[in-house]
Amino acid sequence: MKIAAATYPLDWFANWEGYEAKMTEWVAEAAGAGADLLLFPEYGAMELASLGGIAPDDLGAATGAVVELLPRANDILSGLAQAHGVHILAPSGPAMDGDRLVNRAAFLSPTGGRALQDKQMMTPWEVTPWQVQGNGPVHVFDTALGKIGVLICYDSEFPLLGRMLVEQDVRLILVPSCTETVAGYHRVRIGSMARALEGQCFTAMSSTTGAYPIEAVEQNHGAGGIFCPPDKGLPETGIVAVGALDRPGWTYADLDMTLLDNVRHAGGVRTLADWPAQTAARIETVTLA
Repeated sequence: MKIAAATYPLDWFANWEGYEAKMTEWVAEAAGAGADLLLFPEYGAMELASLGGIAPDDLGAATGAVVELLPRANDILSGLAQAHGVHILAPSGPAMDGDRLVNRAAFLSPTGGRALQDKQMMTPWEVTPWQVQGNGPVHVFDTALGKIGVLICYDSEFPLLGRMLVEQDVRLILVPSCTETVAGYHRVRIGSMARALEGQCFTAMSSTTGAYPIEAVEQNHGAGGIFCPPDKGLPETGIVAVGALDRPGWTYADLDMTLLDNVRHAGGVRTLADWPAQTAARIETVTLA
């Protein structure tokens, strides 16, 4: 498959026509380049707050507006997925799960299929003051492109979540992210590369970029990237493709799943298969005089 990972700036819209025009342009560009799967970032949906008639810098009002408007935005992207024959992981945003506020992304298929993935692990700021909560389960999306998983931003920094996915034969993990610092971008990028290494799979990361007048996303730094286990037949750096930091646009990569099969069965190491051997290890304290 060919994947497109976004470095995505947030915009303030005067009306829905402006939002739809932006999404139409972004999807058409990636589809026109031959992408089969488009990856938008975490909290990319916060720009919907501008359509809710709220004042800038009002996080509570922004959250409520996005909760209300996110389904309509996903409807627009679902129509674009069908029109262009592509899969899309839509920008995530706050949503209500009963009385719980969660961070939710929609996975959209070219045939109109739709499924949801909620973030599992909350950053300290999401917990307080935003009160966003983690929510399960972790889904395996069985698609025409193969089995795909989603770890939203901070989730990518926890190896057991990635392990759950690769044990279900997931070959591609999508990592939509939103980070306010360059350090945060690199934490998620390193986490994505680590999950690719230990799971002998591909990972793809998207990012928000630029400034925005809503507290949760007021500063954004990042880039799109696609990563792999550095082994036979794959890039020695573990980087299939990476965009320039904070340069808006798509980063593209062609992914050959047979290369993963070769690495998993005949690579220089067997990190996927050897994972259970860790449980036999013992820890002892040794005092050096």
